Amino acid sequence: MSIDSGYMQNLFRWKAGRQNTGYEKMLLLVNPFLLPFDLYILRFKPGTEIPTHTDPVDKKRHYRLNIVLRQARSGGDFICAEPIFETRRIKLFRPDVSPHSVTKIQCGTRYVLSLGWVWGTAQ
Repeated sequence: MSIDSGYMQNLFRWKAGRQNTGYEKMLLLVNPFLLPFDLYILRFKPGTEIPTHTDPVDKKRHYRLNIVLRQARSGGDFICAEPIFETRRIKLFRPDVSPHSVTKIQCGTRYVLSLGWVWGTAQ
């Protein structure tokens, strides 16, 4: 997303997530220059999930740091084939090469602060 392609129209507004499974995202910040990155809050309500997938990018390496702000009471587990670093609340991974998913939220709402960036050349 570039700043001139609707940045202000998407800033601080809940929008449907890319996987069309019911989770929502709120754009907090984006920078399309030198080190392109985006910063979102993700919201997972009961019944939402994200199936296993990857997020390819052209000719670069894609990184994502997810910080779980609030866990769901039941469900909402992040599953990643090859995380770079992972604790209960911190998840650093390569979404372009490592399949990842979120299990179905059974009870409660899950909130995640998600910072993504692209860097270097593809490997």
